[in-house]
Parts: sequence; structure tokens; C-alpha cells
Amino acid sequence: MGLEKQRAFPQGFVYLDEVIPTAEYEIRYYGDNNFVGRRIDGYKAPLAIYSSKGAAALKAVSDELEPKGYILKIHDAYRPQQAVNHFVRWSQNAADLKMKAQYYPALDKRNLFKLGFIARKSGHSRGSTIDLTLADAKSGEELDMGSPYDFFGSISYYETKLITPAQQRNRAILKNAMVKHGFKPYSKEWWHFTLVKEPFPQQYFNFKVE
Repeated sequence: MGLEKQRAFPQGFVYLDEVIPTAEYEIRYYGDNNFVGRRIDGYKAPLAIYSSKGAAALKAVSDELEPKGYILKIHDAYRPQQAVNHFVRWSQNAADLKMKAQYYPALDKRNLFKLGFIARKSGHSRGSTIDLTLADAKSGEELDMGSPYDFFGSISYYETKLITPAQQRNRAILKNAMVKHGFKPYSKEWWHFTLVKEPFPQQYFNFKVE
């Protein structure tokens, strides 16, 4: 049974799978394999919604990398403000350590905001920030980036010395292609990029992913 898209978003947004059908989509906040351990508020379907302008730039990244044997794997795109609010509530519940071992083993969850891993206002809610990695076009297997998506720790920093040269090269393939097509990286999360000339730089949206 196909997923019926609601298309309940403002003008200037699109579904990424309709722009980049060759990418893989594993929307972590729709499921329970994420740092909270349950579905996040506002995620009603496992879909990636993104600004039209950002989608066009990301398509250029995909078009460049596919002939080289890589496809994009998208984990999160637009994120409703209600999802960010869910993260805030979770961070304040010191007793909920369900996913600590997998996602933040060396950190106190109350410090995740101070350390820059979570924000009370997220660029994702402006519609032009993306969380992604690369996969092998033939096998579909993710490239080894040295740390998993959403792992909170210094090993996820771009300047970390904790990963191998091969892992550094894999990160560089992603980063260089993204920067070339108008995205800026985030130093503490190798998977996180924001369109430099984003269309809604001051606007935080709260429509659901559905």
C-alpha cells in the first residue's frame, strides 16, 4: 500500500523523494531508532520535506556524486518546531536514559544544548538544513564515516583525530560536494548541512511531516 502524501505545507516546499528519487530515505525521527528512543512529535510519515531551493541544490549534489558511485541517504530534512520542543522536554527528564549507550554514552544529556548538539531553535525548522550521509550506489551500504548519525561526541566533529584516514576521506567526499553546491557544514556534526542562501532565514515552521 502506497503512502498517501498530505502535501500540507506552504508554497516553496517539496517532498525530496520526488526531486531525488535515487536517494535512500531513513527518517529516524519517525521511528524509535533515535536519541530519544521513540517517534518524535510532528512526524506523521517517514518523509523528507525540504525547501524547493534547497532541494534543487541537493539534486545537484546527487547528480555529481552518482556517476562516482555514491547515492545520498537522508535521515532528516525539515523538522517541525514541535519536534524541537519534544527534544527540549526530553533533555529535562534526567531519568530517561533509554538511548544513552547508543547515542551519547560519555555525555550528560542535560549538557547536549550547551555542547551544541541540540538547539531550542533549529535550522531544520527553517526548511533548508539537512542531515544525510552517503551510500554505495550498487550495494546500498552506508560509507564508513567513523561515527553513526546523531552520535553526540567529539568523534562526530569534522576536526576529530579519532577516525581513520579512510573515514576522513569519506567525510570529505560528502562535505566537498555539499560545499560546492551551496551548503555550509556544521563543525560538530559531519552529517549536518545548511543551504547558505536559504529562502526562509528568519522563519521557523511548525507544520507536520505528513
